[in-house]
Amino acid sequence: MRRLLLAAALSSAIAGDAAARERDRPLAANPSAFIAAEIAFSRLAQEKGQWTAFRETAAPDAVMFVPQRAIARDWLRTQKDPAEAVKWQPHAVYISCDGNAGATTGAWQKGPANGYFTTVWRRDPKKGKLSWILDHGDALATPRAAPDFIESKQAKCGSRPGVAVDAGDEGADMVVGVSPDQTLSWTSSVRADGSRRVTVRMWDGTAMQPVIDDRVAAAPKP
Repeated sequence: MRRLLLAAALSSAIAGDAAARERDRPLAANPSAFIAAEIAFSRLAQEKGQWTAFRETAAPDAVMFVPQRAIARDWLRTQKDPAEAVKWQPHAVYISCDGNAGATTGAWQKGPANGYFTTVWRRDPKKGKLSWILDHGDALATPRAAPDFIESKQAKCGSRPGVAVDAGDEGADMVVGVSPDQTLSWTSSVRADGSRRVTVRMWDGTAMQPVIDDRVAAAPKP
């Protein structure tokens, strides 16, 4: 009887270890899903309208900067689609180890204007759907050159770090987001003059390293 109990306990422990490994296993480590979501987002803007595309792909708590931080769905509710929608292309993607969050960045064009964007995406672990939770960008005097290949990186797995956060920008509206496994974080800060900074960090096994660091100057006064 004792042998049977020991065998059962050992079997249960092994099953528990296997379940834990499966739970911590990266979810297909699939950066291409985030790239596909960004491309589909851009295509939807051309097919159905710019702000319609933003509304249909935003998470309920998604934020934009106009230039102050705003709940995207509230702000978008009153926006009419422009006659010409902005076009954009992802150049790089960075995802958390668990595959539940990612950040894409790239270039946009609208008429003669050019610029860059960064989008933070969140994956619904039950449905698998990707929705954007932060979106921002700015104009550029010189367009970003398109890369030969879209860069993709995944955070280091196998650890649960504390998230590194800037000491803070005194007087700024600052918010920090983090993936469920804490291997991807994003910090956004906005000052009263509308200037802002968006930084995305990724765990490399020893530290949270910046992979995106966008800084937007305040709009010139009229």
